[in-house]
Amino acid sequence: MAKTLKKTDVVVVGFGWTGAILSKELTEAGLNVVALERGPARDTDPDGVYPQTMDELTYNSRKKLFVDVSRETVTVRHTTADVAVPNRQLAAFLPGTGVGGAGLHWSGVHFRVDPVELRLRSHYEERYGRNFIPDGMTIQDFGVDYTELEPHFDFAEKVFGTSGTAWTVKGQNVGQGKGGNAFAPDRSNDFPLPAQMNSVSATLFGKAAESLGYHPYNMPSANTSGPYTNPYGAQMGPCNFCGFCSGYACYMYSKASPNVNVLPALRMEPRFELRAQCQVTRVNLAADGKTATGVTYIDAVGQEVFQPADIVALCMFQFNNVRMLLLSGIGQPYDPVANTGVVGRNFAYQNMATLKVFFGKDQHYTNTFIGAGGNGIALDDFNADNFDHGPAGFVGGSPFWVNQAGTKPISASVTPPGVPGWGSQWKAATADYYAHHVSMDAHGAHQSYRANYLSLDPTYRDAHGLPLLRMTFDWQPNDIKMNLFMQDKLGTVARAMGGKAVGVYGKKEGTHFDMRSYQTTHLNGGAIMGTDPRTSAVNRYQQSWDVHNVFSLGASSFPQGLGYNPTGLVAALAYWTARAIRQQYLSSPGALIKA
Repeated sequence: MAKTLKKTDVVVVGFGWTGAILSKELTEAGLNVVALERGPARDTDPDGVYPQTMDELTYNSRKKLFVDVSRETVTVRHTTADVAVPNRQLAAFLPGTGVGGAGLHWSGVHFRVDPVELRLRSHYEERYGRNFIPDGMTIQDFGVDYTELEPHFDFAEKVFGTSGTAWTVKGQNVGQGKGGNAFAPDRSNDFPLPAQMNSVSATLFGKAAESLGYHPYNMPSANTSGPYTNPYGAQMGPCNFCGFCSGYACYMYSKASPNVNVLPALRMEPRFELRAQCQVTRVNLAADGKTATGVTYIDAVGQEVFQPADIVALCMFQFNNVRMLLLSGIGQPYDPVANTGVVGRNFAYQNMATLKVFFGKDQHYTNTFIGAGGNGIALDDFNADNFDHGPAGFVGGSPFWVNQAGTKPISASVTPPGVPGWGSQWKAATADYYAHHVSMDAHGAHQSYRANYLSLDPTYRDAHGLPLLRMTFDWQPNDIKMNLFMQDKLGTVARAMGGKAVGVYGKKEGTHFDMRSYQTTHLNGGAIMGTDPRTSAVNRYQQSWDVHNVFSLGASSFPQGLGYNPTGLVAALAYWTARAIRQQYLSSPGALIKA
């Protein structure tokens, strides 16, 4: 029998960026908040202590900060005609676990969003007509626009200590000729810190792009270009380009994370309690199924515990939010055949292509072992709808960039096309090109489709006996067409850099989704936001349509994937939801939008 604890005002499930932001905002509103994190307690000490943290074997190869797939994983299949099998080795994506979640191990790329992507279906129908969107593509609008979110993007950047170069501030051009992004929407304030210095690789990319008439700019980076103190009083040190960002805790306190930027302030809050190693198994509902009464979890010693609460906030990784809704019976599960239901709908990912330019030893020494996860130079000429999609014949766009995060000794074997994968030739080429190459990405948006969705697996279960989440997913013709287009356009920049060889690593006709190689950890959808309860699981405030005191935050709310990394939008939406709770929900608990 579960042990019942004292009721709290809010229980937050998962303590990454969204959990930390919501906890801070709601304790400021005078609420008592209990945050439950399934993984262990983590912090810069001991997880980010120099030199132990600069350990590729422990963190990159053995994946210390990531989920233990022997206890909890997903099952994967390409279509409903296939049998899903459990993923038992982390490769394609890397969900975190422990305090900080993916916000501890992320790289630090901190974009906002292109306004077009918040109203994607409406925009495409207005510009290209309804028939331009392929059959079976289920993209839709978020239900919130950039103007509404701009103050929250601004505050999130101040909390993160983001470095960058603005283009316009309050309509005034401040970034032309200084590294600003000509395609960026207007801002209410400049970045908290100026852009970081650029690597040799990024500089070469920027010059080549500019020579072709494109518009390169400094990437916004949640890696600090100097010392900084955020609005919560959390202090950050300047990044030293050590090259150990993605997959690691930052020992310089210079990469934004919930642990560095929010948790120190929350520790001072008597209304806040964080409990680690607490695996939530379900959201408990009242007899009528219309309100949540709290959550049940398994604690560190294996005891079942019931935590009563007035508000339940799901702040886990994307597919964990979806799984929790399904396990708890909140919202109708998606049926791709009937095209009904909402939970599991619109699962999307990222549509990547990578090109590498290989230089001779007498050309460029690119210092690939240094780097910062969010730093680099990008161009948006082919992102969002910044080019005419009509002749191209596909939906979606892609930023291009070089963000040299630091290549590691074990994983950084980089050789030109045609070099054997082992033996003396491979060894020689590895030595020749390790410090003489540039890697660049087409970081493509990914659209949602009727055929790609999430559900509970009928066969496989986790360590607690609960059904695993089943991922039905494959690349669709629109994805392949877009990827090939972006490979071609990015290839012009690569060739303009004048190397000895160019390697292209992208999709081809007939390519299927492959779990064995890393792409990004940017998974989206499954519990999407919108204005219609028939096609969305949560409303524009990320509040469940079915259970008014349950809020589901994060990239699970995205109706489709973005060209940019999702963290900036995830954070802005978390502040947007927190404000709605504080200013609207607390004074009149109930549905913020009538279905």
